[in-house]
Amino acid sequence: MSIASTNVPSFEPIRERAAARKGGDAALNKLLQPVPSKAKLAKIGDDRWLSAMTKRIFQAGFHWGVIEKKWPDFETVFEGFDPHRCAMHSDEDLDRFVCDKRIVRNGPKIKTVRENAAFVLELAKEHGSAAKFFADWPGERYFELLTVLKKRGSRLGGNTGQYLLRGMGVDSFILSRDVTTALIREGVIDKAPTSQKAMAAVQAAFNDWREDTGLPLTHLSRILAMSVDTPHPGENMTPL
Repeated sequence: MSIASTNVPSFEPIRERAAARKGGDAALNKLLQPVPSKAKLAKIGDDRWLSAMTKRIFQAGFHWGVIEKKWPDFETVFEGFDPHRCAMHSDEDLDRFVCDKRIVRNGPKIKTVRENAAFVLELAKEHGSAAKFFADWPGERYFELLTVLKKRGSRLGGNTGQYLLRGMGVDSFILSRDVTTALIREGVIDKAPTSQKAMAAVQAAFNDWREDTGLPLTHLSRILAMSVDTPHPGENMTPL
């Protein structure tokens, strides 16, 4: 069921604003990467979902480049992030990982590997695979998916969950500072959305814009970010 919306502004002026900032429609279009099909998304292995969850969790509050450089060692230490194996980690295993200099030795974040392995296995049991669960989730209820990540996953709330889904190819919006600034400018919300009511208003606006333009949530989100006159460093310049 779609969330009804009222007084949502036209998206065309927003797109025109972004195009003007980026050098025209052609230049803007080049910045909008294709969104993977649901069929392609559904083929991603459960181990890749656990790996991506862990990577986003370690990148949160840390220099992304450092985690990127160390990631092959993370894959080695956690044996390819097989969820069945990771879900069976003992407390002694966790203690051993905390002492392993090949990875970032953050105990609470290391513990999420075991916890999110259990989450991934639950999704696989319920839906056939974690990927199928994410691929089948309706875009018009995307903000509810963020709630699922927050409540059922470990440390997957907020931007971590949003960047996880975008990075894995789920059609999505990211409430970065630039996107939030644009939504406030357009009167969709009056401040950063933290309540269910505010998130429903954001979802309703994206639903209307998607229906009117035929664009995926990902492109709508990117265009909103690129329409901001004074972007925050690393925000609307990112391909995410």
